[in-house]
Amino acid sequence: MVRPRWLSAQRVTASRLWQHWDRAVALWAGLNLVLVVFDATYMPLRTFWLQRNLTPLPQVPLVVPLTLLPDITPWYDPVKGIQPHRETQAYLQAFNRLDRALQAGGPLGATAAQRRRQVELTAAMLNENPFAASGNSGTLETIKNRLRQRAGEDSAQQAADRLLSDAWLQQRPWQQERRFWQQQILPLVATSYWRSIDENGRPTDHAWRIDLLLFQSVFALDILLRMLRLRRRFPALSWRDALLRRWIDLPLLLPFWRVLRVVPVVERLSQARLIDVEPLRAAVSRAVVSLLALELFEVLALQLVDGTQSLIRSPQWPRWIRSLRSHQSVAAAEDQRLLELVRLWGPLVLGQVAPRLAPELQSLLGHALQRSLQEVPGGAILPSGVSRQLAAGVVDSLLDVSRGTAQRLARSDERQAELIQKATDRFWEELAAALEQAGTLERSQELLWALLQQLKLNYLGQINRAGIDALMDELDELAVPLSPPGPPATPPA
Repeated sequence: MVRPRWLSAQRVTASRLWQHWDRAVALWAGLNLVLVVFDATYMPLRTFWLQRNLTPLPQVPLVVPLTLLPDITPWYDPVKGIQPHRETQAYLQAFNRLDRALQAGGPLGATAAQRRRQVELTAAMLNENPFAASGNSGTLETIKNRLRQRAGEDSAQQAADRLLSDAWLQQRPWQQERRFWQQQILPLVATSYWRSIDENGRPTDHAWRIDLLLFQSVFALDILLRMLRLRRRFPALSWRDALLRRWIDLPLLLPFWRVLRVVPVVERLSQARLIDVEPLRAAVSRAVVSLLALELFEVLALQLVDGTQSLIRSPQWPRWIRSLRSHQSVAAAEDQRLLELVRLWGPLVLGQVAPRLAPELQSLLGHALQRSLQEVPGGAILPSGVSRQLAAGVVDSLLDVSRGTAQRLARSDERQAELIQKATDRFWEELAAALEQAGTLERSQELLWALLQQLKLNYLGQINRAGIDALMDELDELAVPLSPPGPPATPPA
C-alpha cells in the first residue's frame, strides 16, 4: 500500500530530554495496557491464577501444572473484593485434619467421627451449592461427576459416603485415595469464593484507584506537557484546539472502556520508535480500502451519472446556451482572459509551430494527392515529383496565410476582438435556435441519456464483476518494485 501523505511528512525532531520522556511514558502506557487486560480477564481466569495449571481437555482429568507462575490471588483478590467462602473453607480445613489423622497410620475406627463429619460437609456443599455466588455452578457438577465416577454410584452423596467408608479404605490405601481428593476434588472446591458488594449494589472493584493514582495521573501530566509543547510551536493555537489535537489520548483518561487504550498506547509506542506498526497499518489499510473503495466509487459514479442525466433532460438548454453570449454573461473578466489567451497562443501556434511542420505537411499532402488520384476511375498515375510540387505549393500558401493571421492576432486590434466576440455570440444564438426546432432537443436528450444509462449498466457492472482486488494488486505493483534494482552495469572497456 502507498503510505499516506501525513506519514511521509518530516516531523520536527524533539530534544533528547523530551524523547526520553516520551519513551518512558510510552512504556508506562504499555504496562498500563497489560494491567488493564489482566484486570479485565482476572475474574474469568481466576481459577487458572489460583491453581496455575491447564486442562487441555475439560472432560478428561488431565492437568498440566505451571509451577513457574506465582500465586497472585492473595494480592489481587482484595482489589476485586474477593474473600474465601466460609463453607468451602470449613470443608478444606476439615479435610486437612482428616488427612493428617489418616496419614498418622492409626486404626480406621479412630477417624470414624472425622470421616462422618467430612461426609456431612460434602452433602451440605452438594445441597447448598456455594459456587452459585461466584457464578461457577458448573464446578459443582464436575465435582459430582467425579465422585460418582470414582465410587460407581448414581448419587454424589452416596459416592462420598462410600469413598470415606471403612470397607473402601480397607481395600485401598489412603495414599491412593488422598491423591484423588487432592488432585480432582479439592482444587475445584478451592475455586469457590464470596465477593462483596459496594453501596451501589455492584461487585466491589478497587482497580480504578490503582489506575488513577499510578497511571491516569501520569497520562494527564503528559497530555498537559504535550499541549504546552504545541503552544510553544504554534503560539496562535488556543488551549481548546491544542487539546483537540490530542483527541487520541482520551481513552487514557476514561475510567470505563479501558480496553480502548490500545489505540493511544500503540500510537505512543510507534511515535517513540519502540515498535513498528507500518506493516500492520498497511495491511489494515488495504483491508479497509478493499471493502470501501468499490462501494464508494459506485456511489460517486452513480451520483455523477445521475446528475448528468438530470441536466441532460432539462428543457432549459436553449436558455443556458444563449446565456453564454457576451452581452448576457456576467463574467467579463473571464472573457478578457480568453481573448488574451487567444492572442498569446494564436501567434505561437500559427507563426512558430506550424511553419516548422512544413516538410511533414508536404509529405503527407503529397501522399494524399497521389492516393486520391489513383482511386478516381480512369485517373492517371501522377508522378511523385509532381505531387510533391503541388503539395509544397499548397502548404506554402497555407503557411503564408497562417503567418499573416499570426501577425494580425499578435497586434492589439479592438475591431478584431469585436468581430471575434460577435462571431462567438452568433454561434451560440444559432445553436440555441437549432435546438429549439421540433424534436431536435428532445431526440438529442434521449440519445445522450441512453448513452449514460448504457455506461451505468456496462461499466459499473463490469467493476462489480471484476472486484477491487485487481486494482489493489495494481496499486501494490506501482508502490512496491517486483525486484530490487541490480548493480549498475559496467561500461565496456
